[in-house]
Amino acid sequence: MTDYLVRAMAKSGTVRALTCVTTATVSEVCRRHGTLPTATAALGRALTAGAMMGALMKTGQRVALRFEGNGPLKKIVIEADANGSVRGYVGDPQVHLLRPDGALDVPNALGRAGFITVAKDLGLKEPYRGMVQLYTGGIAEDLALYLVESEQIPSAVGIAEFIEQDGEVAACGGFLIQAIPPIDPLVIEELMTRIEQLPSLSDLLHQGKTPEEIMALLLAGIDYEILEKRAVGFACSCDRERIERVLISMGKKELSAMLVEQHGSEVTCEFCGEKYIFNESDLERLIDETA
Repeated sequence: MTDYLVRAMAKSGTVRALTCVTTATVSEVCRRHGTLPTATAALGRALTAGAMMGALMKTGQRVALRFEGNGPLKKIVIEADANGSVRGYVGDPQVHLLRPDGALDVPNALGRAGFITVAKDLGLKEPYRGMVQLYTGGIAEDLALYLVESEQIPSAVGIAEFIEQDGEVAACGGFLIQAIPPIDPLVIEELMTRIEQLPSLSDLLHQGKTPEEIMALLLAGIDYEILEKRAVGFACSCDRERIERVLISMGKKELSAMLVEQHGSEVTCEFCGEKYIFNESDLERLIDETA
């Protein structure tokens, strides 16, 4: 099944919700980075968070999420846009921590001390930036805290994955529910009760539940309508021309040293793992093009 996201709104206008399945997207990104299971779970959760945050943007806008903790993963960096494209990477893809019960220990892999930073490119001169401290290191709870503290929007976020013993991503997805002002406390209480009573999100995803079916469970008892169904997938904006511009920005001195000492250069995109090879003649051309 192709990954996709569903956006819905209560007919009363008091609640908006997103649900998504991101299994194929997470599998592709983690395959590119060679992540071990715990790093896979952490990156998968962050990619799902990014996809949902991107869906809240307008066409042409982008969002970047950066989770930085004191755990061995070090950081998770995600970029997403309003069209459903998402990409990302972890600081150390070879991290694999388990809890005493054998479950993947994402909170301690990322660390419970650190920050989540959200930067939104709204098409203005400067991007909007917000930052809050990590709360649990579990990704979903931290994103919800950011939305409440930095954007003052009461939000509930759920993200889950099912990783097979061999490290394959069997399922991944999530939901994001927000209360729209003027806030109705009774609606919030009803939603929180509904979320607490929801079966395990990991199990629902592993059972093959669709975003629409998960939405129906979350908003049971609320009159709502689905506004949009949007494809979600991995996409990287890197290309050789962009990398050349980065190299040119380093200046003639640095490029000349690269030419003399290394006789070329290999640049790897952090987001997709694509390698770009520049031989001596390539560097000579770039040096000539450098102001």
